[in-house]
Amino acid sequence: MSQDSNQCSLFISDLHLDPERKNINQIFFEFLEGRALKAEALYILGDLFEVWIGDDDLTDFHQQVIAAFRKYNSQGIKLFFMHGNRDFLLGDEFIQQCGAQLLEDPFILDLYGRKTLLCHGDTLCTLDQEYQKFRKTIRSERWAHEFLTKSLEERRNIALDLRRQSREKSENKSHNIMDVNQNDVLELLELTGTEFLIHGHTHRPAEHIIETSFGESKRLVLSDWYQAGHCLEVSSESYHVEDFV
Repeated sequence: MSQDSNQCSLFISDLHLDPERKNINQIFFEFLEGRALKAEALYILGDLFEVWIGDDDLTDFHQQVIAAFRKYNSQGIKLFFMHGNRDFLLGDEFIQQCGAQLLEDPFILDLYGRKTLLCHGDTLCTLDQEYQKFRKTIRSERWAHEFLTKSLEERRNIALDLRRQSREKSENKSHNIMDVNQNDVLELLELTGTEFLIHGHTHRPAEHIIETSFGESKRLVLSDWYQAGHCLEVSSESYHVEDFV
């Protein structure tokens, strides 16, 4: 990336866009038409949508989102998506229509001279062994193939049932179990030698300073968009978060 001090990259996650959440949807569209235009790149680190059951389920709302991304991307701004636990079935068709690129999870990049690790964040929550086992199942090619061959109605019903089960299980889990495993975070930073770790998923926005064998690293946790918009802005000189309505 260029070292021009006027350039910046934006990071967002956990928007959970849904046709019923009209206020947040409007904030999102205004974000793409306003403050996001100053960036040279926009990274969406998972859970763009509340649920995604396949690229063949393109509603009017989904088409509106695609059109907004295409308009945004057409202005020369790079657009990157990463799968989340709600929208891991986002496929090539949707990605291409938006003019975006799909990133692997995790993904390492040089962010204005800072070696940075990006991930959605759910793979860091290793204390929740039940979830990790479930994640391994539904992220398999076999599960995805079997799911996507079902009718849209069947897929919607399965998605609703899975979401209901997830809510019920989360109510009985402790706060710590559903957060990241600090030991695994440190191990990952040591393994990759990264200065920044940026992720979402936990909906617990914060900046954590972590001492490593090679110096100080920072874990920057993105917020969800349930009550307001939120983004992390990083430039060659600084970084800060913004919340907006």
